[in-house]
Amino acid sequence: MRILWDVPIPMDDGAVVRADVFLPQAEGRYPVLLTYGPYAKGLAFQDGYPSAWERMAQKHPDVAAASSNLFQAWEVVDPEKWVPEGYACVRVDSRGCGTSPGYVDPFGPREQKDFYDCIEWAGVQEWSSGKVGLNGISYFGSNQWHVAKHKPPHLAAMCIWEGSADWFRDMTHHGGILSTFWANWYDMQVKTVQYGIGERGRRSRATGQLVCGPDLLSEEDLAANRCEFGAEIRSHPLDDDYHKDRSPVWDDIEVPFLSAANWGGQGLHPRGNFEGFVRAASRDKWLEVHGIEHWTHFYTDYGRKLQLRFFDHFLKGEDNGWDREPRVLLQVRHPGERFVARAENEWPLARTQWTRLNLHPRTGRLAPEPVANVTELSFDAMGEGVTFISPPMEKETEITGPMAARIVVSSSTTDADLFLVFRVFSADLKEVVFQGAIDPHTPVAQGWLRASHRKLDPALSQPYRPYHTHDERQPLTPGEPVQLDIEIWPTCIVVPKGYRIALTVRGKDYEYPGGSGGRLSNFKNEMTGCGPFLHDDPIDRPMEIYGGTTTLHFAPDTDSYLLLPIIP
Repeated sequence: MRILWDVPIPMDDGAVVRADVFLPQAEGRYPVLLTYGPYAKGLAFQDGYPSAWERMAQKHPDVAAASSNLFQAWEVVDPEKWVPEGYACVRVDSRGCGTSPGYVDPFGPREQKDFYDCIEWAGVQEWSSGKVGLNGISYFGSNQWHVAKHKPPHLAAMCIWEGSADWFRDMTHHGGILSTFWANWYDMQVKTVQYGIGERGRRSRATGQLVCGPDLLSEEDLAANRCEFGAEIRSHPLDDDYHKDRSPVWDDIEVPFLSAANWGGQGLHPRGNFEGFVRAASRDKWLEVHGIEHWTHFYTDYGRKLQLRFFDHFLKGEDNGWDREPRVLLQVRHPGERFVARAENEWPLARTQWTRLNLHPRTGRLAPEPVANVTELSFDAMGEGVTFISPPMEKETEITGPMAARIVVSSSTTDADLFLVFRVFSADLKEVVFQGAIDPHTPVAQGWLRASHRKLDPALSQPYRPYHTHDERQPLTPGEPVQLDIEIWPTCIVVPKGYRIALTVRGKDYEYPGGSGGRLSNFKNEMTGCGPFLHDDPIDRPMEIYGGTTTLHFAPDTDSYLLLPIIP
């Protein structure tokens, strides 16, 4: 490869961000794969995220094969595998991070404009064909949704690999409940690579240079050069302009894309991939859904070859059959971490049998027959809650698609947080969990709703995906029941004959009962079932409001059910 290190890219306000450019040896014009983000382009994957790298390389040797791995970096393509395919790979450090000076404001309007300018810069370089593709995981996927609404002229295709979209619903406030992930992420993964930390940071394996630039700034200057991310998010508890500025405008996204979701990404990653596929205006769009860890399949031969076919078609114009590829590619999930590939044509699947199972409080059952009596069921509002479980499945049953629940709730206070967990149990009542995007013991699906955020958007709501406006609080009157329609994020599981399914309604995050899932080097918390996607901020959930008693109400003329997408 030819490598251009720390190439300056001028922004419209006079600032400069810096990029590393990896090019084929032969002179020429090549399609570009570009990423823009905060993780320090010169920081080796192995140094910045050692536990993730070791797990991936050990379990999936094809990831590390056919590469020196000298240029591997977190959640972006390995140029040693893409440059030989005839691509220019460009990695840009976002403003304020790595080698790019400036003020750190993740996902904000200024960053979106910088990203736009980088795409346009890459589109007119002498080594560029003029076609720019975006490809990357998580942050490098999420910000693709955001920049695409601005329609950069040289943007020709996107691969959004496990990339959230809606800053409020997918990312910061699940059902209106604050996720503490972003404040912790900022401490662990952004402040640690802020421009100006000098020798306190790492050096590049490839160049020996400091990955966060040569300058050494004081702690005071570093703090002045970044937003107070966690506090800013907390100060916007409704879906206001702050959130809308950091979210897609689906009608304005027209570029071809491949949206790749993870069944196990509950709490951050899958919802945006499904919403984007369904709602974006793009005519040429595909959805792929897989399992296992958040980053792994992006690097495996399976994922990389899928991406390559997509980009070869849209960036090189190759007639390789991609345009005839089925629009939905599923890795259908079975217990025991088994996945079976299947092609579909739409999402949700057209042949779905939408099936209601009612919640029966006296027996604790999930069953199709209606409730016979007026009953109440109460639990500690921040406690373990109650579980409704089905009889053993009479035959193997596939559940694939979005889910929803309707429950009637009252509180002893003016609000309540509801955490819904869709679960599967084996014939001997042992819970079936999966390697999630982050946590090794994730349940099948989850949903959340703060009762005061129950207001629905009638234009966007579907029976299987209630859509809440989150534009005002509607406090509860203590003791007075209200109906809640709760979105449960899309999932997939083939439930064997004799197994049972269950819905737990509780007042706090799910916790896997089988023990710790250990720790990863880039997260603060121990893995207990939800990874780092927790809802435990005492400011957002004060005990005087959220620490009372929650009561579920049931009656023959009142619907309380779980809506399942059964695939015949």
